[in-house]
Amino acid sequence: MRDRLAALALIGCCAQAAAADTLRASTVEPRAFGYHVGDLVERELIVHIPDGVVLDEASLPRPGARGKALELQQVTQQRDSEPGGSRLTLRLRYQVFLAPTEVRTLEIAPFSLGLHGDGREQSLRVDAWPVTVSPLVPLEVSPRDGLGELRPDLPPPPIDTRPAQRRLVAYGVVLLLCLGWLAQVYLALPWRSRRQRPFASAWRQLDHLPADSPAAARRAAFQRVHEALNRTAGEVVFAHGVDRFVAAQPRYAGLRDELLAFFQQSRREFFADAPAAANDGRWLREFCRKCRDAERGAA
Repeated sequence: MRDRLAALALIGCCAQAAAADTLRASTVEPRAFGYHVGDLVERELIVHIPDGVVLDEASLPRPGARGKALELQQVTQQRDSEPGGSRLTLRLRYQVFLAPTEVRTLEIAPFSLGLHGDGREQSLRVDAWPVTVSPLVPLEVSPRDGLGELRPDLPPPPIDTRPAQRRLVAYGVVLLLCLGWLAQVYLALPWRSRRQRPFASAWRQLDHLPADSPAAARRAAFQRVHEALNRTAGEVVFAHGVDRFVAAQPRYAGLRDELLAFFQQSRREFFADAPAAANDGRWLREFCRKCRDAERGAA
């Protein structure tokens, strides 16, 4: 029995040595169907290389070699020793770049590996392998709602604008209040102040005074101008106090002579026995206008 087992072991070793001395290869092929654009396809090649035989590295496929449909992305090698030689495992990874409109059958390109040793060159051919690529969607889709070629875009979700509207209303109210305050300070108050100035008030009363006005109206007009002078000076102004008035109110310096003439006209109007001149009303109105212009800085 022992002799028989020894004989069988010897026969197995001889067969293994004979197999190792022969160049041979086998492939582990991927499935040949069910691929789409972007999928990866891996192919495995196992080469048994006897001792003394060397693989020509230049004959290996190069990554990046792209055809119209498949691109070789990666080539990895794994070497393992075995009795009488070595075992080389090549793994080739391809990616599908074709997006067909109908089912297409592609081929992984064949290639040959070069080996040399024992004084001779050898070549190992790896045949092509079919790969079936299917379209992502059928060419003709159902016209049923939701299955068409394109679906309409969803409308944008509505945004609640009420808080923004309330803020805008609040900003508007604050803005109107600020504008009202500015108008009050820079428009209304100066305008009201100008209208309440002494000569401005007197001018409004004398504006329609006729040139040949009656004595009562003329005397009332003189009194209005006297009141305006007194309010402007802060005291009662007489003819001998004109220079002091002009010194205290320089804007009336250009009207000094007319101020003196006004006091003469007023004295004649109230105390003289002679009748007033025909143009006293016109002169008084013009004098009051000049005083008003000087009062607001226009004269």
